[in-house]
Amino acid sequence: MGKFRRVPVGIVGASGYGGVQLVRLLMDHPEVEVVYLGGDKAAGKPFAELYPHLTKMVDLTVEAVDIEAIARRCEVVFLSVPNGIACDLAPTLIERGCKVLDLSADYRFRNLDTYSAWYGKKRVDLDTAANAVYGLPELYRDRIAESQLIGCPGCYPTASLLALSPLLKQGLVVPETAIIDAKSGTSGGGRDAKVSMLLAEADNSFAAYNVARHRHTPEIEQVCSDLAGHEVTVQFTPHLVPMVRGILATVYATLRDPGLVRDDLITIYNAFYRHCDWVNICEGGIYPQTKWACGSNLCYIGIEVDPRTRRVIVMSAIDNLIKGQAGQAIQCMNIMMGWHETVGLPKLGFYP
Repeated sequence: MGKFRRVPVGIVGASGYGGVQLVRLLMDHPEVEVVYLGGDKAAGKPFAELYPHLTKMVDLTVEAVDIEAIARRCEVVFLSVPNGIACDLAPTLIERGCKVLDLSADYRFRNLDTYSAWYGKKRVDLDTAANAVYGLPELYRDRIAESQLIGCPGCYPTASLLALSPLLKQGLVVPETAIIDAKSGTSGGGRDAKVSMLLAEADNSFAAYNVARHRHTPEIEQVCSDLAGHEVTVQFTPHLVPMVRGILATVYATLRDPGLVRDDLITIYNAFYRHCDWVNICEGGIYPQTKWACGSNLCYIGIEVDPRTRRVIVMSAIDNLIKGQAGQAIQCMNIMMGWHETVGLPKLGFYP
């Protein structure tokens, strides 16, 4: 028998929180081998110097970003880079035959004018972007399987859209009444130093930010409009919670049929996500907690109906760095490669 061949994988932007999650998860993936870690700021440094807890586990050195070298050595490339960089890298990688998973916002939008308006960069990679698929497997699994380029969703949109999708797809709510009230841990802000993320600033505090102007809003609206079959506007308010990881999105919307009760909606959600290994619908009035999802690729969803206000309330909990970032990207890679989408991903978090 021939030697088992692992698929060579590269990570550009390996030094950030998304990058180190990818490294950790891909180290345990039975089908791949991480052969390249890229990042200009940390180029030349052993990865274990950046993350000492990985000493003796990862012996790779961070390399300068060289597109030709990446394309020559890697079949799959994860771009865990700031917004506005992936769109300069992906076209060449795609042309060289790599499968590309972008963790930034660059390939999440069908309308690049929308991207430019919210992210401030004019795009010239129109042909490449036209072939990108939005990487939320629970909605676009079939398209992901046939694509070479995936725009992996943001953490807030992932939690919010998994909560909203059955309601919009089945026409159960008035779409324009949707309100998303979401809270995230500080790791969602990345590893770069920011005053708002200092322990003295963020600890023992709880605050909204970017109210009515958060960049994830148009991304959420794009998918909501796709599900509803017409343009949808939603109200989205993010908050920073003094914890390291996790997102809880609480979604409110007005029901079209005031006769629907919680058990009806639980049945609908279970049917909608019946082929989705990573979505767990909570039964019998149990509401999810971020701690349940911490360290796993799971999304926990709880549902309630308020007959007084005719509103449905859906609560969605994920780990923002796993299902909201690196884990979801690996889930998409699994689908692209024809592997089961649970391969190499943690099925249970750390509790308590």
